[in-house]
Amino acid sequence: MFKIIYCLRRLPHLTHEEFDQYWREIHGPLVKKHAEVLRIRRYIQQPSIENVKIQEKIRATRNTEIADYDGVAELWWDSLEDHAEPRRSQEGVAAADALLEDEKRFIDLSRSRIWYATEREIIS
Repeated sequence: MFKIIYCLRRLPHLTHEEFDQYWREIHGPLVKKHAEVLRIRRYIQQPSIENVKIQEKIRATRNTEIADYDGVAELWWDSLEDHAEPRRSQEGVAAADALLEDEKRFIDLSRSRIWYATEREIIS
């Protein structure tokens, strides 16, 4: 499996709740609408829990940096080629552009992180 991992930060004018509602109710269905054209096999949203105590507790057990992301999105494709191929057609480019334009409505792109990854399953 080939995937995108996307650590999201909301636009500064949005509360975490507003961000999450838009992500869930507007952007999620938009991704679903374009999934077939873009060959997306799976899409999940992982909103962060806004409980400072519990977040600090897990961080303290490992002495990690504070991660101030509002959520993480994961998108799966069967292969890099399945990810790339739709972007060679007018329909695929239009679908990818529609998703990016929508992301600009709720994601602070300059403060978010995104990367390509593959899976290494240890426990199934």
